[in-house]
Amino acid sequence: MLKQYGPDVPEATLQKLVAAFGELRSMADQGTISYPYSTREVVNIVKHLQKFPNEGLANVVRNVFDFDSYNKDLRDVLIDSLHKHGIPIGAKPTSVKLAKELPLPEVRMTGYWTLNQSGNARRKLLCPTETHPVDIKGPVFLRVQSYPCNRQESRAMSFTEEKAHWQIPMNEVNIVCDVISVNDMLYVATCNPVSLYSMKEHGETVQCMELYDVFPRTMSGVYQPFVTIAPLGSPLDGQVVLHEEQSNTVLHLDLVSGAVRRLMLSPDGDQTPFKASNWWSNKDQQGGHKMCREFAHKNWLLFYKEDGNQLEVLDVLEGRVYSIFLPINLKSVILVAEDRWLLLESSTNKKFLLTKPMHMAAEDTGVCQLHSINEDTVSSGHGSSLAEVSVPQIVSSEQLPNENLSVALDQKIVSPNRVLADTSSFAQVIVGFPDLMSPNEVYSFRRPVDLSAVKSSEGGSHSFFRGGLRGGAVKRENCVVLLSANQVVRAISPAKVPLKDIYPKDVTPPMTSAYLEVTDLTSKKLKYIPVPRSKTVSPYTNWLSKVSECDVLVAALGSGGVVTVDTGGYIRLWETGLTSLQQSLMEWRNMIGTEDGRPIQITVQKDSGLDVSSPKHGKIDPHNAPHVGGNQWAGGTGGRDTAGLGGKGGPYRLDAGHKVYQVSQAEKDAVPEEVRRAAREMAEKAFKQRLKEINMSEYDAATYERFSKAVRRQVQSLRIILDSLQAKGKERQWLKNQVMGELDDAKIIDGLTGEKAIHKRRGELDPELGSPQQKPKRLRLLADVSGSMYRFNGVDGRLERSMEAVCMVMEALESYEHKFKYDIVGHSGDGCNIELVTADKVPKNNKQRLKVLKTMHAHSQFCMSGDYTLEATEASIKQLVREEADEHFVIVLSDANLERYGIRPEHFGQVLTSDPRVNAFAIFIGSLGDQAERLQRTLPAGRSFVAMDTKHIPQILQQIFTSTVLSSA
Repeated sequence: MLKQYGPDVPEATLQKLVAAFGELRSMADQGTISYPYSTREVVNIVKHLQKFPNEGLANVVRNVFDFDSYNKDLRDVLIDSLHKHGIPIGAKPTSVKLAKELPLPEVRMTGYWTLNQSGNARRKLLCPTETHPVDIKGPVFLRVQSYPCNRQESRAMSFTEEKAHWQIPMNEVNIVCDVISVNDMLYVATCNPVSLYSMKEHGETVQCMELYDVFPRTMSGVYQPFVTIAPLGSPLDGQVVLHEEQSNTVLHLDLVSGAVRRLMLSPDGDQTPFKASNWWSNKDQQGGHKMCREFAHKNWLLFYKEDGNQLEVLDVLEGRVYSIFLPINLKSVILVAEDRWLLLESSTNKKFLLTKPMHMAAEDTGVCQLHSINEDTVSSGHGSSLAEVSVPQIVSSEQLPNENLSVALDQKIVSPNRVLADTSSFAQVIVGFPDLMSPNEVYSFRRPVDLSAVKSSEGGSHSFFRGGLRGGAVKRENCVVLLSANQVVRAISPAKVPLKDIYPKDVTPPMTSAYLEVTDLTSKKLKYIPVPRSKTVSPYTNWLSKVSECDVLVAALGSGGVVTVDTGGYIRLWETGLTSLQQSLMEWRNMIGTEDGRPIQITVQKDSGLDVSSPKHGKIDPHNAPHVGGNQWAGGTGGRDTAGLGGKGGPYRLDAGHKVYQVSQAEKDAVPEEVRRAAREMAEKAFKQRLKEINMSEYDAATYERFSKAVRRQVQSLRIILDSLQAKGKERQWLKNQVMGELDDAKIIDGLTGEKAIHKRRGELDPELGSPQQKPKRLRLLADVSGSMYRFNGVDGRLERSMEAVCMVMEALESYEHKFKYDIVGHSGDGCNIELVTADKVPKNNKQRLKVLKTMHAHSQFCMSGDYTLEATEASIKQLVREEADEHFVIVLSDANLERYGIRPEHFGQVLTSDPRVNAFAIFIGSLGDQAERLQRTLPAGRSFVAMDTKHIPQILQQIFTSTVLSSA
C-alpha cells in the first residue's frame, strides 16, 4: 500500500517504517504509550518523502512526531523504538566511524605449484571406490521452539561496518561451536547441550531445536561434543545435516516438521563407537571425524577421519555413500572444486590433488586419480621442492572473477584461480589451479610476522585459562573468502593485531572479543574492525578454548559481508565489501538529510598571558552579550578578576549561558595567594548574603514546580519501593529446638522419648519475611555541591540533576518517618559536612524543600575548588554506625570528577566497604566523556551506579535497598 503513495521511496525505507510503526502500535496496545499510532502517520511520512526526497527520513519523522511536544520519557521511548529499526533520529551525516585503513604489502610471486605428471599414465595413483546405500534410522520428532528476536539496527547514531545485532536465547553455560549462512538464513550450533538455532537475516523470530536427547551427557569420562552444520539446497531447502566429530554422528534435521533422522554411513551400522574410557589420555592424538560442506548446497557432503585413509561421499538425495580408499593418511581435505579436492598428508603436510568423475555411480568405469603437488620457490625453479610447505587455513571453492583477479595482481589476466589463506600471508592467489596441469603461479601478500608465531593467550575474555592450550587444538580457523568483494576476512585475537598502528598513543583500545581483519585485494588496504566483548562466557573454558583462538566465530554473509557470533551467543552482521559499504553510507546519509544546526558547546584551553589584579563582581551587560577574556564584565568566560566561568582570579562562579572558554590549570595555579584570599573573603560574603536572601524570599512556586514536575513519576515509583521494604535488623529472641541451654517446658515429653533438641536459649534471629520494622532505617544522602557541579552544569546538567535527585528523595520520604530517618549533607571544596537537611528537622512543605535546593545551588556557585568526597563518605559511615537503626545506608551523589584531585578509585572503594554494618553506595550523576564508566569499572561490584538521567535513580535505589536482603547482616 505504501508503495502506491511513494513509488520512488526506497523499499528499505518503507520496510523500516512498517517495522517501527508496527512496534509502536503494539506498545500502544500494551499501554506503554498512550497514543495509538495508525497507518495515517506512515502514509503522511511516505507522501512527504515522495514529494521531498532530499529532506531525509530522520527529519521527516522528527517533524511528524514533533518530539518537542512530548515529555522526556515518552520521547525516549519513541526514539529508542525508531533507532531499533534503523531510523537515525539525532544522528549527523559526519558521524561516520569506519575502521582505519592500513596499507597492504605489495603482491609478489613466491613460487609454483606443479602437478606431478611424469611417467606413464598407468603409474598414476588410482584410488579404488565402492558404494552402498545409506542406512537411515528414524525419524523421531523433536519440538522446534520459537523465540522472539530482538533485532537492533546498529547504525542508529553513527555509521559503522556493523549493520545489526541480537542475542540468541541460550543459557550461560552453553558453547557456540558453529555458524553458517545460506541465502538469507543463519544457522548457529551449540554443543553444551547440542542445539541448533535458525533465523532469517531480517526475521523477527529465532527457531531452536534442542538435541539433548540425541546427544545425552550420560557417558563416563570427558565427552565434549563438537558439531558442524551443513545447510542443504534445492529441493531440500530448509533442511540441514548436523555432524558430530567425536562420535561421527550424522543427523538429518528438518526444522519445519522437527523430524530428526540418523544417517549411518557404514553398512554395518556405527563403525566408530565412541569410547570415553581413556578420558585421561591425550585426546589431541585421537583423530576426529571431519565433514566438508563446501558443496552442501548441491546436496552432497564429504566425510573423513584425521589420520585415516578413506573418504566417504554422502549423496543426500540419492541416499548413497561412495567410499574412496587412499594410499595416504589424511590431515585435512579442502574441496577446491566439485570434481577436484585438495588433500594434505598427515605427517609431511604434502599436498595432493584428487580428481574424480563429476557424477559417481555404481556402474561408472571412471576412477579417482591422485596427483602429488610439488611446491617450488621462484629462484629454485620447477621440480626442486625447496619451498616451505604451507598449511592452508582456507582455499576458495570457486575462482575470483577475472576483473578482480586482474586488479589483485596488477596485471591483465584471464585464468582459473583459487584464493588461499594461511598464517604466513594475508592472502595468496594460485593462478591456474586446479584446472591447468602446467605449473601454477603462487602470488602472495606476505605478513611481516607469521600469525602462528604470535601468542594469542593475551586476547579474549577467557584468556586467563588459555596459557596451557596446545597448538593445533583449535577446531575453527575463522577465515572466509568473499570472492565478489575481493576480500579475505579473518577473526583474530587482539594480541595479533597491530594496535599501535590503529589507535593513537593517548587512546586506550576498547575491550574486544576479537578483531575482524579485512584484507581488500582491490584497494590494497587492510583494516581491523573491533568486535565488542562478549557479555557472558561459558565456565567450560577448556572446552571453549578448543573451538576458536578468539571469542567469536565468523561466516560469510552474502557477497559483501560476514556474520559473527561470540561466546555469549550475540550475533552481529557486518558489511565489509567496499562497494556495498559506499552504497549503504549514501543511503544512510540520505536518511539523515541536512544537519539541523543545533549548537555544540566546546571547551577550548588557551593561555591568556595576562595577570590578575583584584577580584570583583564586574559590570552587568544589559544585553547579556558573550564576553571572552578581559576583566570588566560579569558572566564572561576565560577572563580574569570578575565573576564568570573558565577564568582565573575571580571571586566566584557566574553562568550567563554562553560558550565556555577555559584558561589552563597552570594559569589558575599561578594566581597569587593574596588574590586567592581576597577572592575567598568576597565569595564568603556573597554566599552569606545569598543565604539571607533565600531565608527572606517568598515561596517561588514556579521554580519549585520545575524541579518537582521533572521527578513526579520517579517519586511515585520510589514510594512503591519504600512500601515494599521489609525489616532487616536482628532481634534477641528465644531460639528453640537447641541441644544446649535452658530446658524447654514444652519439650519435656519429647525428652522422655530420647529427643536431644529440647532446650532453648537467647540469641539473635533474622526477622520473619514481611515482619514490620521495630526501628527505622537510617539513610544519609551525600550531595555533591562542589564547584565543578556549577562549572559543568551547562555541559551535561549535572547540578540540576543533583537538585532533582534531592527533591525526589525529600518528597518520596515525606510521611515515611516510621520507616526512614534521613538527613542530607553536602560536600565540596569548603568541607565534608555541609548541613543541608538534619535528621530531626526534615522539610515539611514545598517552601522548605525549595530552600534546600537553592542552598545547594548557591553553595556550588560560591565555594572554593577542591574535593572532600572521601572524607565526607568516611565521616558519614563512622557517624551513622553509632546510631541504632534497622539498617544503615550512605548514598553518595558525585560527578565522578575525582581524578582531577588525585583521588584514586581504589581508596574510594576501600572507604565504601570500610564497615560491613553500613551499606555505602555511589551514584555518579555527571561525567566528562567516559569518566563515570571508567570509575565504576574500578570500584567494588554493585557499589556504584551511573545515572545520567534522573529517571534511573528509583531503579538504582531499589537495587540498593533489595541488595541488602541478599547479603548477610
